[in-house]
Amino acid sequence: RFRNVTGVQTCALPISILLKKALGLEKASPEPNRIKVGKVTEAQLEEIAKIKMPDLNCYDIDAAKELIRGTAKSMGIELK
Repeated sequence: RFRNVTGVQTCALPISILLKKALGLEKASPEPNRIKVGKVTEAQLEEIAKIKMPDLNCYDIDAAKELIRGTAKSMGIELK
């Protein structure tokens, strides 16, 4: 979590936005079970997990990566 000048805590960007930035996507798949829009690597998952770790209720990086995998799947993003 980050503190701005006024002392208010702010969070990192949502996982979906971080995934779209990592893959260069404008939007997610309209039908995630049929139309796939990209592929995410383990390295990209770990990078996003490290960014989001303070905001998530996870104890380790592997649990955070599982949360991100679930978000990616619901967006129509395949896992490499």
